Amino acid sequence: MRVVRVCDIYDVIDQAAPFKSALSFDNSGLLVGDGTAQVHRALLALDITPAVVEEAASINANLIISHHPVIFDPIKSLNSRSVPYLLARKGIAALCCHTNLDISPVCGVNVALGSRLGLKNLRQEDVFGEECVLFSGELEEPLAPEAFARHVRERLGAPAVQLVPGERPVKRVFLCSGAGGDFVPFAACRGADGYVTGEMKHHELLAAAASGVTCVAAGHYETEIVFAEFLAAYLKKRLPGAAFLLSKTAAAHRWVTA
Repeated sequence: MRVVRVCDIYDVIDQAAPFKSALSFDNSGLLVGDGTAQVHRALLALDITPAVVEEAASINANLIISHHPVIFDPIKSLNSRSVPYLLARKGIAALCCHTNLDISPVCGVNVALGSRLGLKNLRQEDVFGEECVLFSGELEEPLAPEAFARHVRERLGAPAVQLVPGERPVKRVFLCSGAGGDFVPFAACRGADGYVTGEMKHHELLAAAASGVTCVAAGHYETEIVFAEFLAAYLKKRLPGAAFLLSKTAAAHRWVTA
């Protein structure tokens, strides 16, 4: 079976979610490690935390593929608890696919989110400026606002969601995984009945209420972790010489509902 290298995995992802398409503020790509290193096991995680590094080491994975960049702001110092330091010390590479994966129509985060929600006719909406990432799709049948919120919560396995009920049943749904609360007005002007994102600030919730669109904030983690299973399946088909495993490390936060 063909040997798989870090650069081979990079190339497969680059074909579907070109790294050059990442937004200007981003830092996607191979951020730690050697592109020529052979990979037998790769671990997929939303974030690369010390616990995820330890998990990768425990299963002899020498590559972590994450959504959020492990190096984002300039590094001014490193200590033994710094994640890039831990990765280098343990010989684990970090391939981070952030906004390039958000906007990918092939194996992207929002495509994975829309698929998990059971939406049909998924497509990327025209860009409203560089940083606006919007996808849309349709439910099989319209749902009342509260029923739509329950649908999102159940499909994502979220313990709770925030709901801003709209003025009509939800059929056409717009998406922006993660922190997309400020894009509600763009979705509203495109005829959205519902909008799903990860988190919304207070003033964004108020703007959503004024828009008449049903908005559901289901958690940053919950709306983005869906990428891992989706991307792992995509990579397995194209690179059968390596194993692509999903991280079992729990999110750093938890919902308290009682």
